Amino acid sequence: MKSLFTLGRVVATPGALAAIGVSGDDPSTYLVRHQSGDWGDVDAEDARENELSLTHGWRLLSAYTLQSGTKIWVITEADRSSTCVPLPEEY
Repeated sequence: MKSLFTLGRVVATPGALAAIGVSGDDPSTYLVRHQSGDWGDVDAEDARENELSLTHGWRLLSAYTLQSGTKIWVITEADRSSTCVPLPEEY
């Protein structure tokens, strides 16, 4: 998959780390999907916003469901200096 932007420094919240640990998922899978423009489980409006964000340098948000059924977000800041992986309720 082609990278459309840089992730910057990648961090995750304690809740997301715990959920990923329980699910057994490889977090890099979701980072690669996010970075290649596969926004996951976002609605059409958020997907359009992400496409505009690629052009204008705004924040990017993806949503994914782990194998355990837990949802995580992947959020890259507008300046592309960092990407955070939280649970939605931690944001």
